[in-house]
Amino acid sequence: MDFLRFLTRRIIYGLIVLWLISVATFILFFVAPPDVARTLAGKGATPQQVEGIRHRLGLDQPLIVQYFHYLNNLLHGNLGTSFYSGAPVTSMLKGDLPPTLSLIIGGAILWIIAGIGFGVLSATRARSLIDRVTTTGVLVGYSMPTFVLGGLLLFVVFYQFSKAGILWFQPGYYPFQESPITWLGRMILPWITLATVQVAVYSRLTRGSLLDALGEDYIRTARSKGLSERRVVYRHGLRAALIPVTTQLGVDIATLISGAVVTETVFNLGGVGQSTVQAVVRGDLFFILAVVILTATAVVVANIVVDVAYSFLDPRVRLT
Repeated sequence: MDFLRFLTRRIIYGLIVLWLISVATFILFFVAPPDVARTLAGKGATPQQVEGIRHRLGLDQPLIVQYFHYLNNLLHGNLGTSFYSGAPVTSMLKGDLPPTLSLIIGGAILWIIAGIGFGVLSATRARSLIDRVTTTGVLVGYSMPTFVLGGLLLFVVFYQFSKAGILWFQPGYYPFQESPITWLGRMILPWITLATVQVAVYSRLTRGSLLDALGEDYIRTARSKGLSERRVVYRHGLRAALIPVTTQLGVDIATLISGAVVTETVFNLGGVGQSTVQAVVRGDLFFILAVVILTATAVVVANIVVDVAYSFLDPRVRLT
C-alpha cells in the first residue's frame, strides 16, 4: 500500500513537471519568436502568403486556444508535422529511435558495468599500483571530449582496420534484425565513445562511496562474524555504496541523451540526435519540440525508477 501511494504521488509530480515543460516549450517556440509564419514563408513571401501559413498553423487564434490545441495534440500522441519534409514527426521519430536506443542502452550498460567494476577494484586495493593505474586511466578518460574520442577511434580503429581489409567497425547504423553481428560491430565504437567520460565519473563515485561504506561499524561487525571479505564487500559494502551511484544515474539520463547527439553525428548513425542537429539548422520547430518532450519524459521516468530502486538498495529507505 505504501508503495502504491508513493508511486502514485511520484507519477503525479512527474505529470506536473511535464505539464510545466509543455508550457515552457510552447512559449519558447510559438510565442517568443518574432513571427513563426514569416520564418516558414521565407524572405520573399508576400503578406498574403504569410497570413495563409499563419491561418493554416492556427497562429491567428488566441494564445490560450493555441496552447490547448497544442496540449490536446500531445495527449493524443500527435507531435505535429515537420516543417521541412511535411512528414508526421511521430513517424520520423519511429524511424530514428532504433539507432538512438541501441546507442543509449548499450552505452549505459557499458559505463555502469565498467564504472562500478573499476570503482570496486580501486576501493578494494586502495593506494596500490592497480588503484593508481585505474585512477590515471579514469582521469584521462574524463578529460577526453566526446567528439575528440570519437574521431580518434574512427582514425585508429576504423581507418587502420579498413586498410587491412577489415570493415567490421565501419560507421553507420545497421539494423539488429538483419544481422546482429554486423549491428554489434557498428555499435562498439559509439558505445565506447559515449561511455568513456561517464565510466570515469562512476568509477570515482563508486570508489569513494565504497571506501566510506567499508569503514562503517556494520562492516566491522560483519567481518568479526567471520564472513568472507568477498561477501562483506559485495553483499554489504557495495549495496550501500550504490545509492549515490543510482542517484547520479537518474541525473545523467539527460546527459546520456545529449551525449548521444554528438556521438550519432560523429559515427553517422542517423538517429534522433543527428536528426535533431539537422532540425535545429533548418528551424524544424515541431521536431525539436518533440525531442524536448521525449527527453523530459525519459528523465521523469528514470528518476521515478531511481527512487523506487532506493528501497531495494537500502532497507532503511521507506517509500512513503
